[in-house]
Amino acid sequence: MSSSHQYLQTSETKKPTARLGDIEHLTQLSENLSALCLSHEYSDVVFIVEGQKLHAHKVILASRSEYFRALLYGGLKETNQSEIVLNDAPLKAFKILLKYIYTGHMYLMTLKEEIILDTLGLANQYGFLELEAAISDVLKQLLSLRNVCAILDTAHLYGLENLVKVCHSFLDKHASEILAHESFLQLSQSCLVELLQRDSFFAPEVEIFQGVLNWSKVNRDIGDTVLKCVRLPLMTVTQLLSVVRPASIVKPDALLDAIAERTNIRLSSLPYRGQLLMNENVCGPWSGSKVLEGELKEYLLDGDFSAYDMERGYTRHAIVGTGDNGIIVKLGTPSIINHIKLLLWDRDLRSYSYYIEVSMEQKDWVRVIDYSRYSCRSWQYLYFDSRVVQFIKIVGTHNTVNKVFHLVHLEACFEQKIPKMVNDIICPSNNVATLEKSAIVIEGVSRTRNALLNGDTKHYDWDSGYTCHQLGSGCILVQLGQPYIVSSLRLLLWDCDERSYSYYIETSVDVWSWETLVDNTRENCRSWQDITFTPRPVLFIKIVGTNNSANEVFHCVHLECPSHQEGAGTPKPSTSSKTSKEIVSEEAAPLLAPTETATEAEENPVYLDVKNN
Repeated sequence: MSSSHQYLQTSETKKPTARLGDIEHLTQLSENLSALCLSHEYSDVVFIVEGQKLHAHKVILASRSEYFRALLYGGLKETNQSEIVLNDAPLKAFKILLKYIYTGHMYLMTLKEEIILDTLGLANQYGFLELEAAISDVLKQLLSLRNVCAILDTAHLYGLENLVKVCHSFLDKHASEILAHESFLQLSQSCLVELLQRDSFFAPEVEIFQGVLNWSKVNRDIGDTVLKCVRLPLMTVTQLLSVVRPASIVKPDALLDAIAERTNIRLSSLPYRGQLLMNENVCGPWSGSKVLEGELKEYLLDGDFSAYDMERGYTRHAIVGTGDNGIIVKLGTPSIINHIKLLLWDRDLRSYSYYIEVSMEQKDWVRVIDYSRYSCRSWQYLYFDSRVVQFIKIVGTHNTVNKVFHLVHLEACFEQKIPKMVNDIICPSNNVATLEKSAIVIEGVSRTRNALLNGDTKHYDWDSGYTCHQLGSGCILVQLGQPYIVSSLRLLLWDCDERSYSYYIETSVDVWSWETLVDNTRENCRSWQDITFTPRPVLFIKIVGTNNSANEVFHCVHLECPSHQEGAGTPKPSTSSKTSKEIVSEEAAPLLAPTETATEAEENPVYLDVKNN
């Protein structure tokens, strides 16, 4: 017997994907079924397409398509017919579809685009969803100025939303080119209206008007539906009078209304168009953006947000009050944005207050972020209603150390997913009391500066992994990077033995006015503390211990805000080999007093090593 017999093959000679005893002859099966395609052999139904008879096999078609199952076995009149006329099927596309039904293969790259579109239509009509998606994916790769309008019309006709989105994105990026291309004239009215209504279809409005004018000459008797999508107030008065008026397709009253709107209303209220780049920073030298106002302009957009110190690496402006121009950045192209990310200078504990305004023509400014009443630090994650922007102005209103506003880095983009907002303040769903979100412990005693916020809820013992303060003196004070609307928080009190604590928590947005969050001064609390409350803006969190059943120090291992219970641990058993008497004796050792107010900590932060809990 030949050693090549599959049952006698060793593991070294087997294919990696084959299992012992498996026989796969899929290629032969595909070839045999392919041979039946359009063959009269065993055929029990004939389709007549464009006058040509095409032999087929009911059972194969019914097994591959619900449409054909209903047509051939569902009790319709065609069920008992040996010949079925298909009036709405293109012959070439139907033959290609039959080949796919019998073989599972389709070679699109050898086909003309119009045949591919016809095949897509048949796949949609006959319910071949996987084929429909596959053809759509191929068409996305084949988009060009020559075919995008035809593909968009087809995608719109068959309700292929993903393909429509890709076509729109392509047209957005090539708006000026498509307006001048001959294929634009063949775009259907419904698709053209939908396209022109997009703020991201970005081209000079006079070019859009000229494109619509040319389209209307080819597509007559369509009324003024398309013309209404042209944003006449975005044109200059000169363009309205020299280009629009001579075309004689805009009514005189509409022309006068456009001139009046252009000259009388706020510029920020005009329906601007701008480029839309999803999740891509549009504020950088590569995009043509530049800093117009501010000192040390070269640093803000250089992309370096790690190498900065007291002397370099930031752009600044003096805080002088009303009328301050602040730091102004011009984007290379008018862009649709809803997110700005800032890095405030953060080499010490200082905080800043600021606001942000945007404009299109640097005349009429709209305030999108107002944090002039809040003390913010380090990275700022800011969201607002999407709008077209070309100029961004950041104005510092306060610095807790001096009269200068320092900005290290700026990004602007459009994000598809934005958090829930109340006014211009984020309502986070995940913990923002983290180092990554710029939170910091500004008062409290710890061997490691930010042990409270590092997310470690397992590695703590008698000597480290917690933040504390002396009872009756000071507190644990945490500053978030920016204000948030929150309704819960979670604490882990030190729990390596059976001690209990009493405490209360206050919150503030300005470090001066405090609001009690929870009062557990009469409770014996230990380990994890889950606290919920009415949603409120929070920037500072003050935790004040009032009692410890073992000694005179309040110990907190972890803080998260808002509460995020996933992965939260159970009380951690002690790993110390010391006796309880030794522990109590060491805990009674005197501690140096931490700073007592946020102001003192800001000016002279103190983080003390505590050798004994």
